[in-house]
Amino acid sequence: MRIGVNVQPHTEDGARVAVEADAMGVDSLWAPEAWGYDCLTPLAYLAGRTKHARLITGIAQLGARTPAMLAMSAMSLQALSNGRFVLGLGVSGPQVIEGWHGVPFAKPVGRTRETIDIVRMILRGERAAYDGTTYRLPLPGGEGKSIRSMAPTPVDVPIWLAALGPANLRLTGELADGWIGNSFMPGTAGDALVAPIAEGARAAGRDLADVELTVAVSLELCEESEVDDLARKHAGGYAFTFGAMGSAKTNFYSAAFARQGFGPQIEEVHRLWTSGDRAAAAAAVPAEIGLGTNLVGTPEMISAQLAAYAAAGVSTLRVSLTGDGPDTQLAALEQLLALAA
Repeated sequence: MRIGVNVQPHTEDGARVAVEADAMGVDSLWAPEAWGYDCLTPLAYLAGRTKHARLITGIAQLGARTPAMLAMSAMSLQALSNGRFVLGLGVSGPQVIEGWHGVPFAKPVGRTRETIDIVRMILRGERAAYDGTTYRLPLPGGEGKSIRSMAPTPVDVPIWLAALGPANLRLTGELADGWIGNSFMPGTAGDALVAPIAEGARAAGRDLADVELTVAVSLELCEESEVDDLARKHAGGYAFTFGAMGSAKTNFYSAAFARQGFGPQIEEVHRLWTSGDRAAAAAAVPAEIGLGTNLVGTPEMISAQLAAYAAAGVSTLRVSLTGDGPDTQLAALEQLLALAA
């Protein structure tokens, strides 16, 4: 089991965690992107301060940048990191894409396919010529010409996709080098999340093993007597996810958990959240979700959880470190790396 770490090197403590995690031997360092900091600038900074770990965007939002801009950024980061960069892409959701970026959230699966096509075309050193539904290069009727990158090519940049909906999961199996997974419970995610990736891979003449499966977790090393309270804490955090992460019609996280058997409970959480009763919404999230989507417990319990993820086909965990301050977080990471090994 490979261990990656979600990092935010925008402060001295955050940078220290990233640099020391790299020295400890983590597989990857991940920079998130929502509606605050971007995910590319922090990795450029870490490219100059780290030596070993892969640097992965988790995720660069489609719609926020043109495919050509994504390709340019990927080439820059691959050069700066000496080949350690991985381009993680995702459609985000309509609230962010339309509300924050002012870009229509239309045909997200088609946009994803066309973006991958164009990025890979540019990275291969080919002229940017594409006749798609979302993107047409050069723009018809204008003065643009089909041009090649000025940077040295070809450049090898793995492309991973964040996907939760069945169509996007199948596209991940068809085209991507890796899957950036979420809402994943090892006991129930096989049919709901992994099976569509395998289906897409088979349809494209590939194998599920061609797609690196990664899943997000938080790490809470604790006494057995504390597990129930921590599971409840993490479950409560999902109230915002189910109540506010998406529009009234579209919430990919809720849909993913519904396909794993939690539909009625999530509907109730959403009802309570939108009615304004946030505390009741948090209390209504099943503790099973908080425990099943994170690494919580004693070292022995976490070893069993790691084995469950591995049995479900996951090869890399991207971990959010908890605890007060970098010393506590790095000590917990050291224990986790020993358990994963």
